[in-house]
Amino acid sequence: MGLGFVRVRLFRALGVAVLAAFLSSESAAATAPIDLGLPSALSPGAEGFSSERLVRVESMFKREIEAEHFAGATWMIVRDGQIVTHGAAGYSNIAGKRAMAEDSVFRIMSMSKLITTVTCLTLIEEGRINLDDPVTLYLPELAIPKVYIGGPPEAPQLVPANGPVTIRQLLTQTSGYSYGFFDTGPIRSIYDKADLWNATTLPEFVKRASTLPLIFQPGTAWNYGINTDLLGAIIEKVAGKPLGDVMRERIFAPLGMDETGFTPPADPSRLATIYEHGQKGLTEMVSFHSPRFESGGGGLYSTLHDYARFAEMLLNKGSLNGVRILGPKTVEMMTTSQVGYLNPRPIARYVPQGFGFGVRVQLDDPSSSPSLGSPGRYGWEGILTTYVSIDPKERLILLEMMQLSPYDDGEIFERFTNTAYQAIEK
Repeated sequence: MGLGFVRVRLFRALGVAVLAAFLSSESAAATAPIDLGLPSALSPGAEGFSSERLVRVESMFKREIEAEHFAGATWMIVRDGQIVTHGAAGYSNIAGKRAMAEDSVFRIMSMSKLITTVTCLTLIEEGRINLDDPVTLYLPELAIPKVYIGGPPEAPQLVPANGPVTIRQLLTQTSGYSYGFFDTGPIRSIYDKADLWNATTLPEFVKRASTLPLIFQPGTAWNYGINTDLLGAIIEKVAGKPLGDVMRERIFAPLGMDETGFTPPADPSRLATIYEHGQKGLTEMVSFHSPRFESGGGGLYSTLHDYARFAEMLLNKGSLNGVRILGPKTVEMMTTSQVGYLNPRPIARYVPQGFGFGVRVQLDDPSSSPSLGSPGRYGWEGILTTYVSIDPKERLILLEMMQLSPYDDGEIFERFTNTAYQAIEK
């Protein structure tokens, strides 16, 4: 395999009835027309879908809401740049009986990683960063990383890393950094003590991260961790301005993503409420706190239509409506697995088959794919149950947004994907 992926670290998800009214996409929509970001297809059939079978997508979401599995959701299916179907169902806030709308705003969490990755790649295209640059070239605080090999959190056994962490390793989640909260034992305690998520700026985040050990030698395994947040700090350092400003100049403004950024909407009623399962059904999650700094790994807010434009840019090999964000060869490298097969036997559900730059990549082994799809399909998801899948072979984008913990409860991503693909006729 080249990188010797002997340790694939499995990351786990974090751990009131909904009335029948407002369940249809028509009743959930706002009174005024909503700009969906992309043009609508003349008909599902014009884009190769069976209209009769496509209704299963909406029926599935409505059925799951009626069963109180989640409060509300928005979704969209796009093929060849045309919206085939879209909708919103249920509530964005149950107590206030606020209907979910297609312009509701969501904490997209780790779907931020794709945007941060693309921002970093624009700097690579300009020759301002190289893939195999050591991270310490930009963040000297992270010099001489140590690797944890055992011992209690009070006296961990550490050895020097065999080499520096690189930009490529941050992009592919192979640096050895972890998240901490997906771990157990000493690593969990060590990362908890660093209190990363109460940092108020990216430089402060990096300073706290500098105290952390790697959990394996750089480049020898895949593990989901703080890599993309460190990329955000590098982007900020190289560009000489806040990460959000860099994203706005290079991605949001050119693509017309006017409602994506690190701050919640001015109208708080547009922000979907986070729910979790309690003893009395769905309850509002009160323990969640958004990162206090501009977190490239999970701090962005966005909408269904904004993210659809970003996804269509990637599917179109880096451009949208004549605006080029990335070159085609850059997108090709980003969406090609850099790490070989990750999925072990027995299949680990939360481990992707392959991983490129900031995205999972489906390889050509259907026996380890959790749902229908094509080799080359790529995307990612957010821990509050947001999801994007981009399929170059079928020229297809699937988008789903809700706010629910635990992540992907009831395997809703797979249900959505399967009901979408089964409707394709040609």
